[in-house]
Amino acid sequence: MPRTRSLAWSELKIGVLGIAALVIAVVTVVLLMGGKGFWWQRYSLKTRFPNVAGLKSGSPVRVAGVEVGSVTDVALNGDQVDVTFDVNQEFQRQITDRSVARLGSVSLLGGSAIDITASSTGTPIPNGGFVPTGKAAAALSDITDSAAQGIDDLSALIKDLREGKGTVGKLLTDDELFKQLNQFVDSANLLTTEIKSGKGTMGRLVSDPKTVDTLNAALKNVEDMTAKLNSGQGSIAKLLNDDAFSKSLTDATGNVNALIVKMNSGEGTVGKLVTDPALFNKLNTVSQRLDELVANLNTGQGTMGRLLKDQQLYENMNQVTVRLNTLLDEIIKDPRKYLTVRVSIF
Repeated sequence: MPRTRSLAWSELKIGVLGIAALVIAVVTVVLLMGGKGFWWQRYSLKTRFPNVAGLKSGSPVRVAGVEVGSVTDVALNGDQVDVTFDVNQEFQRQITDRSVARLGSVSLLGGSAIDITASSTGTPIPNGGFVPTGKAAAALSDITDSAAQGIDDLSALIKDLREGKGTVGKLLTDDELFKQLNQFVDSANLLTTEIKSGKGTMGRLVSDPKTVDTLNAALKNVEDMTAKLNSGQGSIAKLLNDDAFSKSLTDATGNVNALIVKMNSGEGTVGKLVTDPALFNKLNTVSQRLDELVANLNTGQGTMGRLLKDQQLYENMNQVTVRLNTLLDEIIKDPRKYLTVRVSIF
């Protein structure tokens, strides 16, 4: 009958140490990978940048600031750079067609990373798909360049001010402009003092209660008038609010328009006068003849003209009129003297 051999503690200790070392190695690998997962837990994605700013294989990939993968390849593709990276499949639902990939930085001292915005409302990007590219965040070099440009602009501005360019530069270098500004300030102070003392319209408005009361009364009258207009009182209010009055005014306007249309079409005397050249020419001829008649009268031509201009003829006619009146008076007083009728029979 064979004998059973027992394991010595020294032999068992080697096995336990080997298993412990294996566990420690697995835990270390998991800790170093973080959220990246093992190779069978990852899937590949791509994105494209015009400039990767030092991005290289092994650079971290982050979703909403959480490291979920790493860059596996960086390659030029024409004027662009294609970047391939692996991501843990656990975060596939957060990387969708509405996500955006940007270049980020690991620290202020350098080192680039890919930052992806999480968007669970879109469609997840499949293995090998492209993540849309967004505008990269400002790098430290960009901030430095902007600061340098700002310093240059500030230096140029200070130089222009010293040379007296612009309004502020003239104010700093032109003594006359400075004096004018001081005069303006003095005038403003004087105006403020006069207003506070009640001088002028503004001063009275500020300090005189009667002026304020008068202004308030005027505003109250305006409010009352506006209220009357809104309530339909008065002719203007009726014009604004009375539909019948408005209709009458509209009818009157329509009648005027109809009259103007008839005049333009030559209907009626006024229409013919406006549109008929023959009638206009006749009236023009009559006017010319009247002008000639008035001119002849003014120059003393003809009987009427001489009557208007000849003083002797006027006096003679005046004397004849006086004698005729005298004769008529005598006839009225003694008609027998002038009206004797003799009848003879043959």
